[in-house]
Amino acid sequence: MRSYSSSDEPTGSLLTACGNRRSSRCAACSRIYAVDTYHLIRAGLTGGKTVPDTVRTHSRVFATLTAPSFGPVHNRPTNTDGGARPCRCRKLHEPTDALLGTPLNPAAYDYAGAVLFNAHASALWARFTIYLRREIAARLGLTQKDAPAVLRVSFAKVAEYQKCGLVRFHAVIRLDGPGGSTQPPPRSATVTLLADAIRAAAARVRVTVVSDAVGERELAWGEQLGVREIAAFGTDAELTD
Repeated sequence: MRSYSSSDEPTGSLLTACGNRRSSRCAACSRIYAVDTYHLIRAGLTGGKTVPDTVRTHSRVFATLTAPSFGPVHNRPTNTDGGARPCRCRKLHEPTDALLGTPLNPAAYDYAGAVLFNAHASALWARFTIYLRREIAARLGLTQKDAPAVLRVSFAKVAEYQKCGLVRFHAVIRLDGPGGSTQPPPRSATVTLLADAIRAAAARVRVTVVSDAVGERELAWGEQLGVREIAAFGTDAELTD
C-alpha cells in the first residue's frame, strides 16, 4: 500500500490550482485559462480540436455591443488619418492621462445609470441572445420552435472595461447547422442576414430595473454597435480568422 503525506512538501501543504480566471487573484491560473480560451475560439474559427476545417465556410461575424452615454467624458478623438484631436475640454490628452474616461462635468454625469448598466450587463446580453435567435428565425421564415432543427447560433464573448469604466462585449457569432460546427447552416443563413439580425436584436433589448434608491430605470445597449464579417484567412478581406 502506498501513502502520501503533505508534510513532505516544501511548504508542508499540497498546492493545487485554484482555477481563478482573474489575473489579480492568481496570475498562473488566469494565464492557463486565457491560453485555453484562445485555442478554443481559434478552433471555432479555423478548425481543430474535433472542429472540422469546413467551419471556415460558415457565416460568422465579430460584434461589439457597447453601453449608452451617461454623460460626456474626457477622451482622445481621432481624425480620419488616425491622428489625435483635442478633447471637448480643448486639451490634447496624452494616452496615459488620468483624466481619460472621467466625466467632463461630474455634477451632471449619470453615475447611477452607469452603475446599473454594469450590474445588469449580463442580463442585457442574455436578452440579446434570445432576441437574436428570434430575429434569425423570422428572417428565415421559421418559427422559434422549428428553428433549432435547421440551424444553431454559436458564440463566444468577452467583457471589456472601457476607460470610462463601462462594460462592453466583444463576441464572435457563428451560424451552424443543427448539429453544430460539423454541419453548415442553410444557404439562406448568410452573413448579411446574421448582421441584420444582430442589429435588430440589439435595438430591441430592454431591461427594466426598479429600486427604492433610483426608482424605475430602463437599460439598453448604446447606439455604437459594431458588426464585421470574419472571412477565411488568405482572402482579400479586412478581417479574417
